[in-house]
Amino acid sequence: MNIIGISVNHHTAPVELREALHLRQDEIKNMLIELKASYFNEGFIISTCNRTEIYGIPKNNELTYEHIENFLIEKKPVGEINSTHFHKFFSCSAVNHIFRVAAGIDSLFIGDNQILGQVKESFLIAEEQGAVGFLLKRLFDAAVRVGKRSKTETTISDGAITVSYAAVQLIEKIFSGLNKKSALVIGLGETGEIAARHLKDKGIGKLTLTNRTFEKAEKIAEELHTGIVPFSSFKESLKDYDIIISATSSSDLIITKDDLAALSKKRGGSPTILMDIAIPRDISPDARKFENIFYHDIDSLNIIVEQNIKKRKDEIPKVQAIIIEELVAFFSWFNSLEIAPTIKSLRDYFEDIRAEEVKSQINRFNETDREKLEIVTKRIINKILHHPTMELRKTADFGMDSEKTIAKIAIIRDLFGIDAKEEKT
Repeated sequence: MNIIGISVNHHTAPVELREALHLRQDEIKNMLIELKASYFNEGFIISTCNRTEIYGIPKNNELTYEHIENFLIEKKPVGEINSTHFHKFFSCSAVNHIFRVAAGIDSLFIGDNQILGQVKESFLIAEEQGAVGFLLKRLFDAAVRVGKRSKTETTISDGAITVSYAAVQLIEKIFSGLNKKSALVIGLGETGEIAARHLKDKGIGKLTLTNRTFEKAEKIAEELHTGIVPFSSFKESLKDYDIIISATSSSDLIITKDDLAALSKKRGGSPTILMDIAIPRDISPDARKFENIFYHDIDSLNIIVEQNIKKRKDEIPKVQAIIIEELVAFFSWFNSLEIAPTIKSLRDYFEDIRAEEVKSQINRFNETDREKLEIVTKRIINKILHHPTMELRKTADFGMDSEKTIAKIAIIRDLFGIDAKEEKT
C-alpha cells in the first residue's frame, strides 16, 4: 500500500516543539485542501498535545518525506527543528503506526483513553474536506476496530495512571456512590483542574472550586457548572464537604493540624476524604491521626499509579497481537484488490453457483442431456462474465495505485460477497 506518513511526537521532540507544531481544526482543514491539491490523492492529519502526524497516498512516486516535512514547517514556522524530530513511515509501517496510535500504546500515557476519539475526529475532518477516499476509509475502519478491540479484549486502559485520576478512583472505592457526595477542589493548576473534571465526569453530587486567582476559578466553574468559594475563606466551609482535594503550589501547609481538629469535630462521625496531591504537601500529615478522616498524599497515590502503569505495560503484548491480526486482515484485503485474483474469485463464485444448481437438477435429465447441460450452463456463465472481466482488465491500465482501479475491484468483491465467502472457506 503506497501510503506515506510523518510524525512529530513525544518520542522525537520536546514539549515546546510539539506545542509549537500543534494544529487547530481550521488549520488542519486548510492544510488538507492544499495537501490534496499538491501531494496526495487521499490524506489525513492527526494533531494532539503530544503528536502532529500527516499521512497520505501520494499522487506520484516523486513525493518524499522531506516534501511533507517542509510543508508542515512552512505552515507552522518553529525555531530549531530538523529531520531527526520526525518519525517516517511507509506502507506497512505506516498502517502499523496508525494502529498503535489508535490502540493507545504509542501514547505518552499508555492506554490513553482519549486518543481513539482523537483519531476518529481526525478522519471525520478529513472526510468533511473531501480528503479521504476509498482506501483510507477502509484503513479508518480497521484502526477504529483495533482501538475498540484493545479496550474490550485487554485491560490496557484500566486503572489510573495520573495522580489526579488515582485520587478520584480511590475516592470511588471509599464511597460506594458519588452522586450524593460533596467535594471541594483547592487549587486549579493542571493537576487540580484535571481532578475537578474527573469528579464531574464521575457524577459528583456537588462540586465547589477555590483558587488564589479568583478569575481562573470563575472560568473553570462556569465551564463545569460548579460553585466557587473565595480562597481567603475556604477553611470556614471545610466541614460542608465529604471530599477535599488539594493541589496548590503553596510552599506552606494550607490545612494545618488545628484546621483538621476543627474539621473532625464539626463533622461529628461523618467521614471526610482528604486527597493531598500537591508538591510540597498542602495538608498536615497529622490528618492520619483522626479516626473519621481518610487521608492520602501524593506518595501513596504514586504507588497506585506505578502499579497501574506496570499492569498496562504487561498488556502491551496482547494489544500487539490484536494489531498483527488486523494488519494481516487489512493487507489480505488490500492484496485481494489485484486484478487476476479478483477475476479468478469472480469466476469461482459463479462456477460454484452453476455447479450447485446443476447438481440439484441433474436427475431431471438423461445421460445425453446431462453433458449438454454442463456445456450450456458453462457457456452462459462465460458470456455473463465476459464484459465484467474485460472491464476489470481495462482498469489495470490505470495501475494498482489508482483509486479508480481499487474502488472498482472492491465494489465487485463487495457486491458479490467474494471476501465473505473466502473468509468462510
